[in-house]
Amino acid sequence: MITVMGQVVISGGGTGIGLAAARLFVADGNRVHIIGRRAKVVQDAAATLNAEFGADRVVAHTADLTVLADVERVAGAVAESGEPVDVLVNNAGGIVGGAGRDATLAEIEAEYRANFEGNVLTAVLLTHALIPQLARPGGAIVTLSSIAAVRGPGAYGGAKAHLHAVTYEWAASLAADGIRANAVAPGFTEDTEFFGPAMSEQARANRIGQSLLKKPGTPDEVAEAIKYLAGATNVTGQILHINGGTMLGR
Repeated sequence: MITVMGQVVISGGGTGIGLAAARLFVADGNRVHIIGRRAKVVQDAAATLNAEFGADRVVAHTADLTVLADVERVAGAVAESGEPVDVLVNNAGGIVGGAGRDATLAEIEAEYRANFEGNVLTAVLLTHALIPQLARPGGAIVTLSSIAAVRGPGAYGGAKAHLHAVTYEWAASLAADGIRANAVAPGFTEDTEFFGPAMSEQARANRIGQSLLKKPGTPDEVAEAIKYLAGATNVTGQILHINGGTMLGR
C-alpha cells in the first residue's frame, strides 16, 4: 500500500473518474496533484476537495499534456516537494469521433491523430517525465484504458489498445526498480463528461443492455479499482476490466 502522506499525480483529475480517484487518495491523507487543460475546472476541483477534507493537500496544475513544455513544467512543479511520486494515474483522454465510412482521408487522418495524441501521447509523455520521480521501490502507474480497446471503434479503441502495450512495457522495464504498471478498462460509466447529458435515453439503455449485470458503472467504482491497483504490491502488467461483463460481447 502507498504510505499516508504519500504523493499522487492524476491527469484529467478535475472531473469524473479522475476526480473520484483524487477524493479517495486525499481521504487517505495523500498529497494529490490534479492536472487538466481547463484552469477553472481543476482549480475548482482542488478547492472543493481541500474544503471537503479540511486540508491543503490538493494542488491544481493547468496543462495540455500533448505539449512537451507543459509536461516538463508539471513534472518540475511536482518535483519541488522533494518527495517521490508514489502513484501516477494516467486518466487524461477522450474520444474524437465522427469520421464514418464516407469520410475523406483528411477527416480520417484528423480523427486518428486526435485520438492518439489525446489518449496515448498524454499518458506516455507524463509517465516518462515522472519515471525519475517514482518511488523506488513501491511506485505505481495506473493507466485508464477502455472497453473500446477490445471492442472498438478503431481510432479511439486503437489508442486505448496502445495503452495496454505501453503498460506491459512499463511493467517489464520498471520491475527491477520495484515499480508496478497496470491499467483499468472501464465500460459504460455514468456521471462523466465522456457520457454526458447529451446521451439519449435510448443510447443509455443500449449501453446498459450490453452489460451482463444490466447496470452502468460509476466513477467511484472505477476509482476503487485504481486505488486497488495502486496498492496491490504483487500485481503488475495487468488490465483490470470494470464493465459488468460487457467485454464478453453478449
